[in-house]
Amino acid sequence: MSAAIDVDVLVVGAGIHGAGMAQAVAAAGHSVLVLEQTAAAAGSSSRSSKLIHGGLRYLETGQFRLVRESLHERTTMLRLAPSLVKLQRFHIPIYRETRRRPWQLNVGLSLYALLAGFQQGAGFGRLPRREWDTLDGLDPNALEHVYFYHDAQTDDRLLTQAVLRSGAQLGARLLCPAMFQSASLDDESILIRFTDAGSERQCRARVLINAAGPWADALSRRIAPAIVVPHLECVQGTHIILQSPAPRAYYYVESPRDGRAVFVMPWHEKLMVGTTEGRFRGDPGNVVPTPAEIHYLLGVLKHYFPRFRAEGAAELAGSFAGLRVLPSGSGHAFHRSRETLLTTDRANRPRVLSIYGGKLTTWRAVSQRAMGLIASSLPARAPVARTDQLTLS
Repeated sequence: MSAAIDVDVLVVGAGIHGAGMAQAVAAAGHSVLVLEQTAAAAGSSSRSSKLIHGGLRYLETGQFRLVRESLHERTTMLRLAPSLVKLQRFHIPIYRETRRRPWQLNVGLSLYALLAGFQQGAGFGRLPRREWDTLDGLDPNALEHVYFYHDAQTDDRLLTQAVLRSGAQLGARLLCPAMFQSASLDDESILIRFTDAGSERQCRARVLINAAGPWADALSRRIAPAIVVPHLECVQGTHIILQSPAPRAYYYVESPRDGRAVFVMPWHEKLMVGTTEGRFRGDPGNVVPTPAEIHYLLGVLKHYFPRFRAEGAAELAGSFAGLRVLPSGSGHAFHRSRETLLTTDRANRPRVLSIYGGKLTTWRAVSQRAMGLIASSLPARAPVARTDQLTLS
């Protein structure tokens, strides 16, 4: 006789993917418990670029499916969470020395609009020269063109919390702080051991969802018998926030040093610049911005906005660093896939599903794909809701 099941699905991690899985599982009519070691959205899901976007720069590396899916999800989030996700106009300045030439921008933005299905936010064009003086003191020297397009901004922490609330309204439960310790597999289920407010507890589930973000590979190694863990690495991204009043516009610029895309935009009535990409090794709980990253981002800001070149003009109000999980590789992180990697312990009736990497934008679509992978492991239940119809606030 098999052991009694306490819950259909147990999720470890209350970042955006854990929150999305809790909502999706509960919407499908299943019981779900979420374990979070600190607080909801305390890790990468509160340290992102705060964008719900298609990923314009991913077109350069041929990630068309990801961009199309992201743009579809952007449209969905604008509809489901209008108080949390706001469409904004972004500006791309083109100088004589800019690596991406006007013809490339025309092609890229046209493809971006096509992949968006020419729906809300698909419009783009060139800003007339007579309006350049409205661009927050953008350096006019050698400026040839200013393109504009649209993407959306959100508060990643508040969005994650809203998704968790949505799941809770459908019956999902959250234990916080609760620390995953280990898991043991048998043919039909998985026994999870964890601490809840310091007390040792255990729970038997049909499926374990590993949504622990940068801790996901470490969690996978605490499962017995051992499961396959892909070769991964963490990439650190830092943002800085300046005391300067928020700019009136949003900017997508390229670093003069290496051509990387960097955003300069308003954030809570201040100015935010980000992000960087550098390999991280160590405890994910200890990630902090480095002096080199801060110097890099300040250099980009000063290159495009001369007023910050004066001594004391670029006073920091704060900075934060987050981690994204990417497939291991020898090349630059920019060239590696941003697709979310979903792995299971076995092809048929999986007991463990791990979520590696991913984007803030595609959390709902990822959750739906994950539900398809674990459906054979779950009993038949009557769905109670559709995630593409659940409003978030």
